[in-house]
Amino acid sequence: MERLTPTWRKSSYSGNGGANCVEAGTVPGAILIRDTKHTGRGPVLCFTPAAFADFTIRLREDTAL
Repeated sequence: MERLTPTWRKSSYSGNGGANCVEAGTVPGAILIRDTKHTGRGPVLCFTPAAFADFTIRLREDTAL
């Protein structure tokens, strides 16, 4: 099985000089999320593109309240 290396991007909403943020990564067929403080050893959440779209829509709905 081929190991894929994600392309990571830091959130545009990063605070505290980038110390309190998450990064999003992409590989074919998946969106990955990780904590910037734990890039090499922490957990990574994995979403299908459709599930991630639903997740972000829900976040926007919840923050609009």
